[in-house]
Amino acid sequence: MARILIVEDEHHLAEGLRFNLEAEGHQARIAASGEAALADLQADAADLLVLDVMLPGMDGFAVAEQLRAARQYVPILMLTARGSAEDVLRGFAAGADDYLAKPFELRILVARIQGLLRRRAWQEAPPGAAEKETFEFAGRALDFGNLELRVGERRLPLTLMEANLLRFLIEHAGAVVSRKEMLEQVWGLHEQTDTRAIDNFVVRLRRYIEADPARPRHLLTVRGVGYRFVPEPKDG
Repeated sequence: MARILIVEDEHHLAEGLRFNLEAEGHQARIAASGEAALADLQADAADLLVLDVMLPGMDGFAVAEQLRAARQYVPILMLTARGSAEDVLRGFAAGADDYLAKPFELRILVARIQGLLRRRAWQEAPPGAAEKETFEFAGRALDFGNLELRVGERRLPLTLMEANLLRFLIEHAGAVVSRKEMLEQVWGLHEQTDTRAIDNFVVRLRRYIEADPARPRHLLTVRGVGYRFVPEPKDG
């Protein structure tokens, strides 16, 4: 049984989601705005957030960004009527763990929620350098089993997409990977997409893994092409 917060301003949809999630054995409650959701989470923890993008006042993107900026971690499934590739990437860049476009089938929503609730167990073990559950470099440890980055005594939670991207970069350590490759291999997006969304995602990853994000030494930009991950720079 999980505690699920539904952030949705369409009353009938929110009540329908609550009814069906409770029928699945979960505890579900509703917040009708982004501000109400943040206040709710301050008062009571949740195991998962079902977050609509189009909300009165603060939208879903802003809610996710505020939660991640505060290092307040709860898995987020975003719901939206806008399902373009750019919107999907913006949702992931804001901190979403999964993204579902409206209209959707209830069984698909339930399956996505169950997947997120099992998110700490990797379903597939990709080949290569990241096959181990933990990858260590430069005094940092990426724990893929628990989806967190450990730097000394600090533990920073990662979203599933952040972990997926870091895992992909680790597997291609030292090689230049294009933005197009990242979109296709990590996000599964094969259509024409504004690849600048990748850059915004990388900016956040640098805040996690770089001692000085403004002068990256591990996650390097290859101008006009993409990025290169360097676990141990030769300059120390």
